[in-house]
Amino acid sequence: MITIYNKNLIRTITAGAIGNVLEWYDFALYGYLAPIIADLFFPSDDPAISLIKTFGVFAAGFFMRPLGSLVFGHIGDKFGRKQALALSILVMAIATTLIGLLPTYQQIGIWAAVLLTILRLFQGLSVGGEYTTSVSFLVEHAPPNRRGLIGSFGLFGAVLGILLGSAVGAVITGFMDKESLYSFGWRLAFLVGIPLGILGFYIRRKIEETPGFKEIEEAEEIARFPLLETLKIAPKEFLKNVGLSTLQAVSFYVLFVYLTTYYSKILGIPFSKALTINTISMVVLVIFIPIMAFLSDLIGRKKIIISSILMLVILAYPLFLLISSGDISKILIAHMTFAFITSGFMGTVPTVLVEMFPTKIRNTAYSVGYNLALALFGGTAPLVVTYLIKTTGDLMAPAYYLIAAALLALFIALTLKETAFEPLKK
Repeated sequence: MITIYNKNLIRTITAGAIGNVLEWYDFALYGYLAPIIADLFFPSDDPAISLIKTFGVFAAGFFMRPLGSLVFGHIGDKFGRKQALALSILVMAIATTLIGLLPTYQQIGIWAAVLLTILRLFQGLSVGGEYTTSVSFLVEHAPPNRRGLIGSFGLFGAVLGILLGSAVGAVITGFMDKESLYSFGWRLAFLVGIPLGILGFYIRRKIEETPGFKEIEEAEEIARFPLLETLKIAPKEFLKNVGLSTLQAVSFYVLFVYLTTYYSKILGIPFSKALTINTISMVVLVIFIPIMAFLSDLIGRKKIIISSILMLVILAYPLFLLISSGDISKILIAHMTFAFITSGFMGTVPTVLVEMFPTKIRNTAYSVGYNLALALFGGTAPLVVTYLIKTTGDLMAPAYYLIAAALLALFIALTLKETAFEPLKK
């Protein structure tokens, strides 16, 4: 009997998660250090303008994600999930190392911003293939009754990486003086990813290909053009993927990337405390993601997803009222509550999206739909809510944006078929 304690399965889970830890640590670190990067690469007399430019480059990385999903999704469906995962982590490690070595605006002028943007584009290309390929890889390796739990370790690794980025940001901003932070501290935060990159690449070169891919490879059923086949045989599922991924994009990047800036720039909370609040909340998220995923294996995915979305619709506004009070204890309670609520949705949806598609198009179909939503609504989320608050003066703008995305996802979730107790599509 196969269990989660099987050594090969544990090795597989580690391989799927470790790449996400590195990829998302590197990619999200930029968002957490946005106020510092704004000063170093986009100096302006108006801090809000600098911040908008900085988040604009953050969003630019996301616009490369659909291209990355096409490239790595195609590689994953044509040559195997293993090859796509090894290549994606290598691209991310190189781009992140170079960001840590970049000269600033003060040293080379506008070229600093240009080079930063180019490297962010390569990061976006890499991330576009990493997360979704790892989830496909994990679900295809999982025992039938544990697909939810094991599939959740892709997101678990991603959130752990972002949590690590938040923690590193909190440490360096809390223990370094401003001069040290701006001269070399921010660089150290990016260069920390080098050993993780080397380790992740080594592990992924040693892992086994998934049984599902081996099966279609032996049967010579590999799709010639996976994206075209997706649009031909699964157009409705593809659109559902985009819609559900939109909520995941908006909720994650508003609640666990943007809010640190919201706390420091709008509410006037010290940046180190803002990162600490975010770090604690993400610990809650990391804990509950596998728990909710495990529950979805027991009682069904649809129940968990709909319950989570309904709570977000109902509680987003009152929780942001607590946050806008500026009281740190109330902010922490609200942020942790958001983490608990969204863990149900975030921990369950990835496996659902993988279960929607047959093996020969799975990696491309899931990757392209997910990353299309992330490009349009994830990377732009900090920029959009910053702009909305600046133009309307309404501190509740992030809540309205969350509710709108949740209502769209709720409509789609009600149409889902329960897949937890069905065999994975061949």
